[in-house]
Amino acid sequence: MSNPILEVKDLRVYYKSIWGDYRVVDGVDLTVNKGEILGLAGESGCGKSTLVEGILRLVEPPGFIAGGKVIFKGIDLLSLSEEELRKIRWRQIAYIPQGSMNSLNPVIKVKDQMIDVMIDHGILDKEEAEKRALELLEAVGLPSETADMYPHQLSGGMRQRVIIAMAMSLNPELVVADEPTTALDIVMQKTVLLTIAKLRDDYGSSVILVSHDMAAHAEIADRIAIMYAGKIIEVGDVHDIFKEPAHPYTRMLIDSIPRLEKKILRGIPGLAPSPLRWPSGCRFHSRCPLAKKRCRYEEPSLKSLGAGHLVACHLWG
Repeated sequence: MSNPILEVKDLRVYYKSIWGDYRVVDGVDLTVNKGEILGLAGESGCGKSTLVEGILRLVEPPGFIAGGKVIFKGIDLLSLSEEELRKIRWRQIAYIPQGSMNSLNPVIKVKDQMIDVMIDHGILDKEEAEKRALELLEAVGLPSETADMYPHQLSGGMRQRVIIAMAMSLNPELVVADEPTTALDIVMQKTVLLTIAKLRDDYGSSVILVSHDMAAHAEIADRIAIMYAGKIIEVGDVHDIFKEPAHPYTRMLIDSIPRLEKKILRGIPGLAPSPLRWPSGCRFHSRCPLAKKRCRYEEPSLKSLGAGHLVACHLWG
């Protein structure tokens, strides 16, 4: 049974330009349930990172939130003042940004950066915060001596796990991880993914995992949402999606995963359209091998296939 902690309704995030508005996120509906890992997948440039930045209201000019609602535990985050939102960020919603390995202050020890977060939000005093920092580093598989090291003394994977530990420092109810395995080798990618899954199990936090890597979602996600050209085009249980993908784009994403038994790698032909002028009809129709005449002029809406599986495709219904 679904138990939503976050509901995104018709969220639109645009970027102003001299040519017009780039509609990067163009009417997204999404639900995150308590205690689940929701994977958000799609090609680079489909709007994944902009979507989570919109959810957290981190969009900087010339970007702006053009409309929609982001309901977190019954509260619309888009209606809050900056001060009200600051009380929710990190304490209730934590963010692991893309390129987070470079988010640490290079001249401050790891321990002090973690302590600052906890003290600044008024949760713990310095002695309690220091103890908590050591516990969190241990929880992500780092030795206690890491606390007294500077970021430049750590490997990329260690820095990434420090960021994850900082995100969990206040026991947030929702963690948004934007491409947390970017620039890591395959062994460290698996380590970071398993660390996120373990922390979800230990602390009960919900997680939005953003990645274009379908294999990463297959590893730890409970449900997966597929994004293309600024919209969600398929949502469902991760096992259902991988077993029987309903949207041609989803099928092609899964087919592009390298496998030992595959001698030829399959890609998706063509290029994603520009958010300055989305094509009419289904936005994937020019690249879709199954496109019909109807797909060119009529935009499909998300429809239910049962068991929480939704798809926006004229092949269904």
